[in-house]
Amino acid sequence: MRRILIVEDEKNIAEIERDYLELDGFEVIIENNGATGMQRALKEEFDLVILDIMLPDMDGFEICRALRKEKDVPILMVTAKVASIDKVRGLGIGADDYIVKPFDPAELVARVKAHIARYERIKGNTQEKGVDIEYRDLVIKPLSRRVFFKKEEVFLTAKEFDLLYFLASNPNVVFRKETIFDKVWGVDSFGDAGTVVVHLTHIRDKIPMDYIETVRGVGYRFSMQPEQ
Repeated sequence: MRRILIVEDEKNIAEIERDYLELDGFEVIIENNGATGMQRALKEEFDLVILDIMLPDMDGFEICRALRKEKDVPILMVTAKVASIDKVRGLGIGADDYIVKPFDPAELVARVKAHIARYERIKGNTQEKGVDIEYRDLVIKPLSRRVFFKKEEVFLTAKEFDLLYFLASNPNVVFRKETIFDKVWGVDSFGDAGTVVVHLTHIRDKIPMDYIETVRGVGYRFSMQPEQ
């Protein structure tokens, strides 16, 4: 049975989320405190974390950052705010998706299912391929999901790794950002292709050399030139 962790201080909302998820066969754990929720998420194994942004003791962004340093698990952020800056900030630090209160609980369940299925699909494809990509000073290890630049490890969020690995697995092929979003996030994901630009910016900040080229007016490619 797949396990879901809900970190939400509004007990009535958490209980509604739990009831709908349990009807679909999920095991659901609720934490109403941000600090204890973060500790539980780090110590135990969950298939997805539903994380409220506005918590009384620590905000969801802080928890999301901590989880992304240790865990490769889908994170769905819940917010009462609709400002685009909150969306970009959440996705930029490693959240997979966000949903705005008030929301239809059935939509929440649909998103949970979609993200778990996407993660399982990505992990399955990675295990099937399992071949390290080495080019110049960059090494990408899909089985351990680790990246090294000049022999120093680069810490990427789950989505940043998926994005980099997808482009590097298809060198010199130009992809439109809409295509990248469908391939990395999944056609059944919620969001928009602008998310791709945010994640590419973060990758370029962490890896000094510009392996990913922008093809103006078209899209992006991982440029891999043949050895001379």
